[in-house]
Amino acid sequence: MKHSYGILGGGSWGTALVKILSENIESINWYVRNPKNVEHIQNFHRNPNYLRSVVFNTKKIKVSSSIEEVVINSTIIILAIPSPFLDSELQKIKTLVNKKIIFTAIKGVIPESHLIVSEHLNKYYNIPLSKIGIISGPCHAEEVALEKLSYLTVGCKNSPIGESMRGSLETSFIKAKLSKDSTGVEYAAMLKNIYALVAGISHGLGYGDNFQSVLISNSVKEMKDFIKTIYKVKRDINDSEYLGDLLVTSYSTFSRNRTLGNMIGKGYSLKSAISEMSMISEGYYATKNAYEIGIENKIEFKIINTAYNILYNKMNARKCIRLLAYKLN
Repeated sequence: MKHSYGILGGGSWGTALVKILSENIESINWYVRNPKNVEHIQNFHRNPNYLRSVVFNTKKIKVSSSIEEVVINSTIIILAIPSPFLDSELQKIKTLVNKKIIFTAIKGVIPESHLIVSEHLNKYYNIPLSKIGIISGPCHAEEVALEKLSYLTVGCKNSPIGESMRGSLETSFIKAKLSKDSTGVEYAAMLKNIYALVAGISHGLGYGDNFQSVLISNSVKEMKDFIKTIYKVKRDINDSEYLGDLLVTSYSTFSRNRTLGNMIGKGYSLKSAISEMSMISEGYYATKNAYEIGIENKIEFKIINTAYNILYNKMNARKCIRLLAYKLN
């Protein structure tokens, strides 16, 4: 069966995915919510708000502000809508979406359910896990725009579906691999945003590279323990979809989670820091979800708890990081 692809989301990652897929796919449907942005892309072949250097071949790409139109005309749907807005958009297509193959490229949780996206789709939209896949990094949209060599991981329990997506994503500047650990890959993509937030906070507070290296090495161990608690299968936490994605999100200047953390460390209130950012920081929402999972399982995840205390309990960031520093090894 020849698949048709629909990308939902006009942000930086949705834009990057359209660029990647257009290297291999002749016909792509793209949902961009704002009709003015749709018109701009059609007329000028660029997204006016994100990755503006990318020029699209609009003969290959059908852009629409109707999510229903895009879903109806596509057999494979890729979700690239920020998690806080995803469920309200899915409600518009709830009678259509369970007939599709879904790949989520969202690195966060759904605020309404506190679930990762695949679990939310399965529980509330009756989509079988065999028809849900994950697209993860390590990969920043900004480097995709520059065609710098980047790496993607496709997590999927259904090997033929996963392999088809992997092949569609591989280009001269993208290397893609397949993993059957879709649950572990998705949780890793969620967790790395929390650790990047804490790394950003410590940087904003003036902690140096020596501390950062210890923080990240402890984050790797905590990620391993957390994912094993959720879904115990054999995996190598040092693989790129776990460790690599964590590293790039924690250290890169492109990381919105590190940026948010850095602003908080420098003294911004959470509200003012979020209001100054043009993009969503998934780590904020992920922190609450991860903290609650730790409570449910009666396990203390010290770095996640530190993030929760700063973001949700509004505790002093400097004191929280100082206390965390004594617990790291």
